[in-house]
Amino acid sequence: MQAVRVITGRAVPLNRSDVDTDQIIPAEWLKRVERTGFGVGLFSAWRDDRAFILNDERFSGASVLLAGPNFGTGSSREHAVWAIMDYGFAAVISPRFGDIFKNNAGKNGLVTAQIDADVVDRLMAAVEKDSTLEITIDVERLVVAVPALGIETPFPMDPSTRDRFLQGLDEIGITEQHVDEIDAFERTRAAFKPSVSA
Repeated sequence: MQAVRVITGRAVPLNRSDVDTDQIIPAEWLKRVERTGFGVGLFSAWRDDRAFILNDERFSGASVLLAGPNFGTGSSREHAVWAIMDYGFAAVISPRFGDIFKNNAGKNGLVTAQIDADVVDRLMAAVEKDSTLEITIDVERLVVAVPALGIETPFPMDPSTRDRFLQGLDEIGITEQHVDEIDAFERTRAAFKPSVSA
């Protein structure tokens, strides 16, 4: 996982509430065994509609997904996070996230910035009007800022998740921080017991 401190980019205004993980990445995509290639399936049930926001060329290349309330509810599939990231998004802003989705996002390097609904509504309107508007998500300061609109608002993130982003640590990276203690423990185990030593 790469370190994430500040994300600045244009946004896609997904002005829908209660978007669940099955809508983010439909079940037929869950047969893949690798973590790549899911971007094509992102919101695939909706992308057949030419009027769907991801089909609007004005928002091509955006790195922030601006979503309505209750984003990422439903089943606990990590594939939803993988699809969002594989498509090119580095962060999602919403008034509320599904708890499991938010946890999966933090473990996989996708920033979730939960801000007040009235600020999200203001951002939705502004981005729909001006697709070039830039939004900054600052993980170090835990703020979402849009200087062009005079917006700077905080978002919560638990300290361990924030530390993951700032240091670029996934589960394996966190474990590797303790390799000396793991090795020391393994050296004290009886020889007849299972060991992870090579």
